[in-house]
Amino acid sequence: MITIIGSLKGGSGKSTLTFNLAVWLAQAQARVHLVDADPQATLSDVMAVRREEGFKPLLTVADQSGLNEESLRDADETLIDVGAADMDSMRRALALCDRVVVPVPPSQADIWSTQRYLQLIASVERATPPDLIGFINRGDTHHAVQETNETAAALIALPGIRFIKPRLSQRTVFRRSFSEGLAVFELEPRGKAAREFLGLAAVLYPQLIR
Repeated sequence: MITIIGSLKGGSGKSTLTFNLAVWLAQAQARVHLVDADPQATLSDVMAVRREEGFKPLLTVADQSGLNEESLRDADETLIDVGAADMDSMRRALALCDRVVVPVPPSQADIWSTQRYLQLIASVERATPPDLIGFINRGDTHHAVQETNETAAALIALPGIRFIKPRLSQRTVFRRSFSEGLAVFELEPRGKAAREFLGLAAVLYPQLIR
């Protein structure tokens, strides 16, 4: 399956999610193909850290030149990290993918950005539309803050995208894991972030845990 982790707005956590999913999939014995089509190359940077530290499993990342169907299909699971900084790569990836996973931070601006992203996806010519999945990323951890739930309610109401309940909270360990080249479930296997991530991964890839 070819999965885009994408959005139009920076700071949504695309690369962090892609990195954690890639490591999890590799540990599940899936053959993973990674494409970093974002000019910021953040995913490539964290994989370089992982390689330098000698962490297993090792994962390689292709750049935007890897956005061709033959190479994308030559894996059990393909993950593409792409943002609005390279719209040509975004459109090429959208024409080839099976689904798009959209991390949505809790803010009205991110809901507006998601609406624009859905319009962009709809404008890409293809035989059948991709499966569109949205979830709350970088949610508030304090229950008194209502913006996360309000954003979730707005995301549910958006036509054309399927909302899933698992959410990732704004936790320091996600930043630490990225800088250290370790997924959150490797860095703090019993932590809250690991539980949140594993719950999300189970919904995105249910066939791997049956």
